[in-house]
Amino acid sequence: MTVRTPDPDDLPDDPLVSDEAESNPAWLSEIELAEARRRLPFLYVEGVPVRTDGVGQVTEVGLLLRASPMGEMSRTIVSGRVRYGETVRDALFRHIENDLGPMAFPVIPPSPVPFTVAEYFPLPGLSAYHDERQHAVSLAFAVPVTGTCEPRQDALEVTWMPPEEAASDALAAEMEGGRGALVRTALAHLGALR
Repeated sequence: MTVRTPDPDDLPDDPLVSDEAESNPAWLSEIELAEARRRLPFLYVEGVPVRTDGVGQVTEVGLLLRASPMGEMSRTIVSGRVRYGETVRDALFRHIENDLGPMAFPVIPPSPVPFTVAEYFPLPGLSAYHDERQHAVSLAFAVPVTGTCEPRQDALEVTWMPPEEAASDALAAEMEGGRGALVRTALAHLGALR
């Protein structure tokens, strides 16, 4: 299964040249992107949205529901590429806003530190994470959100659930590319698993 890491600017009208590629020489056309994916690892950020109580304990985890172009449903987390010249913090904020909406109000520190680095490979079995399109390195963050989440882009909904449910085997089976393991690692890092 392909790991979906959508970015609204990745969807050009002309499949060969995107508006972003024309207006920003640091951005890649679809052809250039496909060629680069065959030769280079890409840098991504991933965010596990969480809600916390007054003392900082995780009370809920937000997971996105997405449909593939073939109609397959899967659960996932906030994810996307880091643009050339973009800070990791800005990339994380942009993808949270793209996926959860502008009123999510993420709490991202000035200098965010990932809870782990996930490495996605096109061949399964090299790591816990798989993306058949590419080799990607992802900085993964747990991100408290305090506002209202209205999914955007290709997310159908965001479902908030207790940490125990988010870390369950049943939910991990619904997640793409090994992201169930990533959610469990985030919850363990936050001390939310009992």
